[in-house]
Amino acid sequence: MELVNNFRTVSDTKRDFYTHHTRPINSIYRRVVEELMVEMHLLSVNVDFRYDPIYALGVVTSYDRFMQGYRPEHDKDTIFNAICKAVGDEPQQYKQDAEKLLAVARGFPGQELVTRLNSPTAFGSGDDLHATLNAHAQNPKFKYSRLFAIGIYTLLELADPDLVKDEKQRNLALKQIGEAWHLPPEKLQKDLDLYRSNLDKMAQARVVMEDALKAEQKKREKRAQNKVS
Repeated sequence: MELVNNFRTVSDTKRDFYTHHTRPINSIYRRVVEELMVEMHLLSVNVDFRYDPIYALGVVTSYDRFMQGYRPEHDKDTIFNAICKAVGDEPQQYKQDAEKLLAVARGFPGQELVTRLNSPTAFGSGDDLHATLNAHAQNPKFKYSRLFAIGIYTLLELADPDLVKDEKQRNLALKQIGEAWHLPPEKLQKDLDLYRSNLDKMAQARVVMEDALKAEQKKREKRAQNKVS
């Protein structure tokens, strides 16, 4: 008797994505979209992975920041929706959970939020942030991911924007958070350094692309003027 393998492959997910979003993706953003989709796919088929609001915040934040400047603007939502649906998730859940978590986090003074991130089980119950932190702290099989790390980093940015700009303070805070959450410290540091670096590279690529588009527009205008004269 032949066993049927129902394990979803990356190819299956990519195929599903292009059934939901049929328009071409601008070249410099294509890699961003595919890497995010593959990362989410690999987590979705991992038996230890569990969706949570911090992961959702990491997904939403990563997508929004890397896709800044995308044209046409209205395609950004359909691309995000297609990524989530392709991995079997609901895009609105990601957005709602991410915004809800940010709203709760905004209710704490900056240093109190940093303290909570450093001590996930140190505070009493009563809010979604505590529930999320506590659930992770009590999960011995927690599956670390870069997107979860980005969610943590986003909360840290919200708590103290100046702290994350200072390399020494940022690294110390991440070390403390990593120890409190039992996260792999070197991987956490490496993933977030790469995240910051890639954001900078993407910003530079957008400038180059915008300059090229402006130059092309000027050429077209000049050709049009020459035809008139």
